[in-house]
Amino acid sequence: MDDIQLQVRALQKDLDKALEKINFTDLLQQKSELDERISAPDLWDNNVAAQELIKQLSKLAKRIEPWQQLQRSMQDIFELSELNDTSIVPDLAKQLKVSQSNLTELKTDLKFNGPYDERDAIVNLYAGAGGTDAQDWTQMLFRMYVRWAEKNDYNVRTVDESPGEEAGLKSAVIEISGPFAYGKLRGEHGVHRLVRLSPFNSASSRETSFAKADVLPKIDKPEELELDDKDLRIDVYRSGGHGGQSVNTTDSAVRITHVPTGISVAIQNERSQLQNKETAFTILRSRLARLQLEQHKEKLSELKGINQSAEWGNQIRSYVLHPYKQVKDLRTKYESSDPDAVLDGNLGGFIDAYLDQNVNE
Repeated sequence: MDDIQLQVRALQKDLDKALEKINFTDLLQQKSELDERISAPDLWDNNVAAQELIKQLSKLAKRIEPWQQLQRSMQDIFELSELNDTSIVPDLAKQLKVSQSNLTELKTDLKFNGPYDERDAIVNLYAGAGGTDAQDWTQMLFRMYVRWAEKNDYNVRTVDESPGEEAGLKSAVIEISGPFAYGKLRGEHGVHRLVRLSPFNSASSRETSFAKADVLPKIDKPEELELDDKDLRIDVYRSGGHGGQSVNTTDSAVRITHVPTGISVAIQNERSQLQNKETAFTILRSRLARLQLEQHKEKLSELKGINQSAEWGNQIRSYVLHPYKQVKDLRTKYESSDPDAVLDGNLGGFIDAYLDQNVNE
């Protein structure tokens, strides 16, 4: 029993350190404040604000509850060990093993130390070099990230998409919501390369195609990143669908350009011009926030434009389907010999390898 108690104390010490690192007391305080605001009798006077509060509470609770469950489990083990009943030693040892495993899994939170890691993620996908194959590849990546989100119980919303001429997608924007969505996906940011036998030519020759994933932290509150009106150009135009058909008879599509950096965001999928404008502003703020992190600038006026094309030399990861099967990340050197599983959303190994590399650095 003494050995069990020593293990319990060591595990509790490890747990306390982890809770301190994630500022668990502050998280509990935030939850308490949200609970209080949601209990207010005038909560539903503003439906939009109420829904946002409930969403914030749900997200926070999802993060806090596993830690609370582990705390309760550790308390139970400690109290049982104090009974000095040798007959329950095997059960306590089993519970300790489970708790240790749960703590190891939860300590993944400690890898998320970026200022926006806890945010939802906006994933922009663009077809690069490779013609129809690249557009088809873009759609394959779209499915991969949607499947990853579904397997991790995250919410997915298609914000915008532009179909390819013959197949696939020219571009797409998806929003993935859940604990540390951006922190987990930020390593996916970059150019992805595919090598396969092309299904789009009669010779079925081996083709290389490229697509870019632009992964952003969701910044949807204007006060979080203030934009100067004089730096913006806003254009409205009529939405167009696949093949050029009119999707909307009004000028509801919106394009917002941040003139100093040249960053432009166009949205046409929402129902109204106002919705498209709000979505475009959210994505623009998100892009500028990421650019600030990359360029280590405090002011938007100091930012420079970016120009990383989706082609040879810029890829972060290669997916080879022929003549052999392999997915390899060129930064972490992590690889998988099962590209079908990776393309079905099994990205855990690549995400963990990127996070571990960043923690070590």
